[in-house]
Amino acid sequence: MATNGKSGDNRRHGAVKNRSQVKNPKTGIWVKRNPETGRFMDGKTSSKTPFKGVRKEK
Repeated sequence: MATNGKSGDNRRHGAVKNRSQVKNPKTGIWVKRNPETGRFMDGKTSSKTPFKGVRKEK
């Protein structure tokens, strides 16, 4: 399980387990995938950078 660590540290300690992310080629938004069902969970619309600590799919 990933933790956020100290307040104001602005980084994650460890990786998010059993979760992955993929970039939508049409919109350019990074989307997280649910580990149990394989369904998409959340899209990052605040910026075009990937989620922190989540592995990327090829």
